[in-house]
Order: sequence, then C-alpha cells, then structure tokens
Amino acid sequence: MIMNETLALDVIGRRVEVNGHRATVRFSGIVPPVEGTQQEDLLFVQTSQLNKLEEICLMNCAVSCAGDKGEIANLCPNIRVLSLSKNLLSSWDEVINIADQLKRLESLTLSENKLKFPSGLQSLPGTFSTLKTLVLNRTGVTWSEVLRCASGWPVLEELYLNANDISISERPTDVLQMVKFLDLSSNRLIDENQLFLIAYLPRLEHLILSDIGISSIHFPDAKIGCKTSMFPSLQYLIVNDNQISQWSFINELDKLQSLHSLSCMRNPLTEGATGAETTRQWIIAKIGQLKTLNRCVILPEERRGAEIDYRKAFGNEWKKAGGHQNPEENRPNEEFTAAHPRYQLLCLKYGAPEDGEFKTQQPVLLKNQLLTLKIKCPNQLDQKVIEKQLPESMTIQKMKGLLSRLLKVPVSQLQVSYESPKMPGREIELENNQQSLQFYSVENGDCLLVRW
Repeated sequence: MIMNETLALDVIGRRVEVNGHRATVRFSGIVPPVEGTQQEDLLFVQTSQLNKLEEICLMNCAVSCAGDKGEIANLCPNIRVLSLSKNLLSSWDEVINIADQLKRLESLTLSENKLKFPSGLQSLPGTFSTLKTLVLNRTGVTWSEVLRCASGWPVLEELYLNANDISISERPTDVLQMVKFLDLSSNRLIDENQLFLIAYLPRLEHLILSDIGISSIHFPDAKIGCKTSMFPSLQYLIVNDNQISQWSFINELDKLQSLHSLSCMRNPLTEGATGAETTRQWIIAKIGQLKTLNRCVILPEERRGAEIDYRKAFGNEWKKAGGHQNPEENRPNEEFTAAHPRYQLLCLKYGAPEDGEFKTQQPVLLKNQLLTLKIKCPNQLDQKVIEKQLPESMTIQKMKGLLSRLLKVPVSQLQVSYESPKMPGREIELENNQQSLQFYSVENGDCLLVRW
C-alpha cells in the first residue's frame, strides 16, 4: 500500500506488537522515527514481523493505491482486519487490488474515502471470499453500486453504509442474504416504503435507522394483534434521532415477530410532555416481547408494573369505547383497538380494570397516595398480621427501614415480597431498594410478606 510519506515503513516497524501468533499495528498519522534507532533496524523489524500481523489500522495515512503487484501478499499475508479510513483511495478497483492479496481478510473499513465504483461487475473470483464486515461510511456509494458489488461478498454479515445519501432503489436479489447487521443511519433520503425493499433479508438481526428522518411505519400484511412476515429475524432496532411522534409507530413494532431490543431516543414522542418514565412504561406495555429498551434491560417486575399502569391509565377510554368487565360484553370499538392493540391481551393477563381504578383522578394529596397494606411474616408463626398505611411513593429501602424498626430485625436480614388478591398464588419480590411501591404496582389491600 503506497503512502505519500517516506516514513511510513518506519512507523509500521515501530508499532509492531507480537503476542504469540497475534500482532496488531494501530496508528494515526505519520510518526517520526525513534531517536537513536537506525533505519536498518526498523526495516528488519518491519520485514521480520509483518508476516505475523492480523490487524492493521492505517487511518489517515495518505494511502492511495496497492503498490507493486504482490508486495502486500509477500509482506503481510495473514491480515484479517484492515482499516483504511480517511485515506486517498479513489476507486473500488484499487480496493480490489489490495484485497485480492489478502486471502484471509474478514473485516475491511474504507470510511471517508471518496470511491468511484465501476458500472459493471469487476471483482476477481474469490477476492472477498472471506469478508464478513465491510464499512463504507461516507464513501459516496449508492444502493445500486452496493448491490452490484455485493455478489462478490458471499459471506458478508455486517455492512455499514452511514451517511451516503443512499436511497434504496431496488430489492436485494440473491445478494446480501447472509447479512445480519445493517447500518443505514444518516441517509435522510430513505423512507418507509424503501424499507420494505430490505424487509425480506432472511438473516437480518440488527438494523440501525438513526437520523434518517422517518416518522411512520406500517406493515400492511399484518392485522391488529398479528405478526408481520417482514423482517423475520430482526431482533435489534435503533431509530434514534428521527421524527417519530405518534404511538402508532410503536404499535406497529409489536408486529415484528423477533424484536427484542429497541432504541428510540431523541424523538418527539420520547421528548414530549408525557415524561420519560411514563413514555418508557407505555413503550414496554405496547411491545410485548421487548427485553431491552434504550440500552436498559426490562426486568420482569418493570414489565408487570408498566403493563398494569398502562391498563389503568386507559381504562376510562376502554370503557367508553365499549369495554366491559364481563367478557361476553367486552367489545371495544375499532378506534380504541387500533390505538391500543395489546389492551385486550393485558385485560386477559391481569383482569379487566375495575371502575375504582379509572375514576377521575383526585387532587394529589398525601391522603390520596396512602396505601393500606397488610404485613405478614410467614416464617414467624407467633407474629400477628399488622396493617399499615404507607405512601405509594415510599422507596423499598425506606419501607425496609420502617419494617426493621417495627419488627426489631436488622435491615440487612429482611427479604420482602408482596401478593395481591387480584393474582392469587403469585408472589412478587421487592428487590430493587431504589424503586417505589408504585413502581411495583402495589395497591390497596395487598399484603407485604416479610422474611428473615
């Protein structure tokens, strides 16, 4: 690989680090030779160690071409990971000349090289036969050029196309079928309809759509409460920094059959007046299979609390729309069902909301926030059942302090859970000391179970 500075070989020689069979060269820019080190010593290190290198980063080193034919293959044939970001490569042909000499190449980064792609197929057979990761951020590549070259990437699993002004113009046919990770962020020409063209990539698990300006999504093949056939393997979706402002977008995501993780930060919907905590609860309640939201794991007790609170919050609307505690009369209208596709499922899971749960909210006074709870000690047969009124905002830690004083048992020995008449046979552990009783959806009439 030719660089415009004569000290390039010295830099490589200085930075070789050999650890068993693995070596790495990482540097940025041109570093002058070490004072007192002879040029021939550097060249000796370079020629004796480069054949062991597996990872090389040549960021911002003015690399413009492959150099003499076969030189790379002779010097460093074992490279698996190569980064050539911010260099002077101007054509895909030159990239091929480099890659064709690296028979073990698995990861190639070419970001911020303004590459010209030929109009026809140009890869030599086997040039990229082992390539699994390709980074083409800010290279000016078009979607048509990607598909044209992709036939030469038979085992590619990760493709990064950030900030290329890409417009998805056609469906991948017999290419990109092994891709699991696709980054299309900051391509603001992409819209909802274009996404359908990549919706049937069979192995796509991780999709990044941040900052593309998307505001809506709809899977026309799936009715309310059903799963779409699109994006069948998609588990991780990132839609940060977009224009999502309607809950219908979140409702549609519940149709994705494999979705487990969602990042939806810095959107009008999540930055609005609802409040971050409430918005998080609503998203959790609306997407039933979600396990991680905005990089935070959803614990079982958080999901339970979110779904119960959601059920209460929209109980009044549900009843006005035709909802009823009697299953035979429970027929909310289409408008309500479209806005709250999982509501009926939550009623089956936790029971239909009772009238007292969704009466017009009274002014926020302390007396309206007090919960009347029973306190039992299952392991202490001589301990009588106690009844106490506790604020729903009280943290588990403060509650344990109160119980410690009441029962004369050290806080460190207390284990507290609760049971509800609405869910007989189930016991919910109160294990997060920083959360409140309200977080765990503890209600009037519930019973705290204290063990030590």
